[in-house]
Amino acid sequence: MWIWPQNRAARIAKFFRVTFRHDTLGNYYRTNFSLMQHHHYSLEELENMLPWERDIYVAMLVQWVEEENEKIKQRNAERR
Repeated sequence: MWIWPQNRAARIAKFFRVTFRHDTLGNYYRTNFSLMQHHHYSLEELENMLPWERDIYVAMLVQWVEEENEKIKQRNAERR
């Protein structure tokens, strides 16, 4: 059975340990920078996203970029 930590600070700390376990701080800032510079997200939009929501949008964006790169490769192969 799950027992919640007694104080709010402990619950918040546990949430962030679980949420960001797969991401480094450096990667977080690099991803924010890329999303702002190349895909026109605002910092406010990024900061207001829930962590899982951000993961979904980043995954969708990565998939889109891979598909676009594949289309470019196919066009270049056809021109040769």
